Amino acid sequence: MAIWVDADACPKPVKEILFRAAERTGETLTLVANHPMAVPRRPNVRLLQVRSGFDVADNEIMGRIVAGDLVVTADIPLAAEVIARGGHALNPRGEMYSADTIRSILNMRDFMDTMRSSGVVTGGPPALSQADRQAFANQLDSWLAKRAGVRAGRAGVGPR
Repeated sequence: MAIWVDADACPKPVKEILFRAAERTGETLTLVANHPMAVPRRPNVRLLQVRSGFDVADNEIMGRIVAGDLVVTADIPLAAEVIARGGHALNPRGEMYSADTIRSILNMRDFMDTMRSSGVVTGGPPALSQADRQAFANQLDSWLAKRAGVRAGRAGVGPR
């Protein structure tokens, strides 16, 4: 299992949190983007550069994930697809999407898109705050801890 990042729109502080976590845990971390970006030189961290175009990075991620993988994305339709495929989706602001919540979040996104299409100015999201960064780091750590527990259980290690 691995961590995938929809990296074109992922904030730099979130990428830095992910780089530190990959270094600490050894988890495979792949950033998928349509432009070059710097990534640490580590065997478990890589950049997968795709061609430019609508949903090219999303399609690449969906073509490679397996059940249990984590995808970091603010793209709600992508998050819905990840969950439907048995993966986990985490927003850069620290919201872990779930099968219970994704439908209502997707409906709200579609509603806001309709409002913008009809000329209503809705404004963009606020800047990433320190609280958002902390929420992201906490959710990521929680996911990593669960993964470590699953790995230990498979190896026959852990509480009995």
